[in-house]
Amino acid sequence: MKSTIAKSLFNSHSYTEYRKIVTDLLLEGKSTGNEQSESLTNYSKLNEARMNRLEKTMKVSDEVVSELESLKHNYIWLVISEGWCGDAAQILPIINKMALASHKKIDLRIVFRDENEPLMNQYLTNGGRAIPKVIVICKETGIARADWGPRPKGATELMANYKKEFGVIDEKIKTDLQLWYLADKGLSTQNELMDIMHVLEIRE
Repeated sequence: MKSTIAKSLFNSHSYTEYRKIVTDLLLEGKSTGNEQSESLTNYSKLNEARMNRLEKTMKVSDEVVSELESLKHNYIWLVISEGWCGDAAQILPIINKMALASHKKIDLRIVFRDENEPLMNQYLTNGGRAIPKVIVICKETGIARADWGPRPKGATELMANYKKEFGVIDEKIKTDLQLWYLADKGLSTQNELMDIMHVLEIRE
């Protein structure tokens, strides 16, 4: 596991680098990942606009900023993502702002799922390769201590309840999910990640 983490970190990108790779591929009419299709490219375009907006509007709460600044240890947040992923587009901007607010206590690194299959296979959700996944790594030891994702609990419950009632994941629930994220303003992601960090701070 530690060697898989090390290899993935070697292949990782900063948030700015990740955004540039996705943007450059879109200019070529492509999306990230092994699979290429018009629908995936369209999702990537939509996510590009969404992330641009969220970078301007999302804010880390004062309470979370205070908690991030008071972290005693240094961590890496290694995120598995792809440009076409709607959940990643909602979550990455706020995670990036949290890392920036931590005054370098948290180093955010991002890898593409399809380029890092051994890592993804270690962090499956119900047997599936759902993203984004945040892997919390102790910077001193390089050991993964926790993980989170692919969605906040409220969003996960929304999707599960819809699938249970209707038996499908269709465009309506995808739209409802984006509306949930809009109303949540990144607060659930912030709070759930900080719950993990509090536990790790006690253990370290």
